[in-house]
Amino acid sequence: MLQSNEYFEGKVKSIGFTSSSTGRASVGVMVEGEYTFGTGQPEEMTVVSGEMNVLLPGEIEWKVYTAGEVFNVPGNSEFNLQIVEPTSYLCRYL
Repeated sequence: MLQSNEYFEGKVKSIGFTSSSTGRASVGVMVEGEYTFGTGQPEEMTVVSGEMNVLLPGEIEWKVYTAGEVFNVPGNSEFNLQIVEPTSYLCRYL
């Protein structure tokens, strides 16, 4: 079953799903802006198109991730994103 989610006044939209090959995940799109997300469990984020400027928990330097690149976010934490162009992603809940 698909679950539609909307965050930050519609600037981030995602569709959640579960599959045998991916597990529980969501795919979505973010438009330009700055966002802070909280995690309940560890997440693996893959940039599908565009790019994300990411500040992970415990880090002091931002890092740019582009299409095809992956980063991991610890559970029970927050991470910050700066998006400069519409960007799509796959988020796997580990």
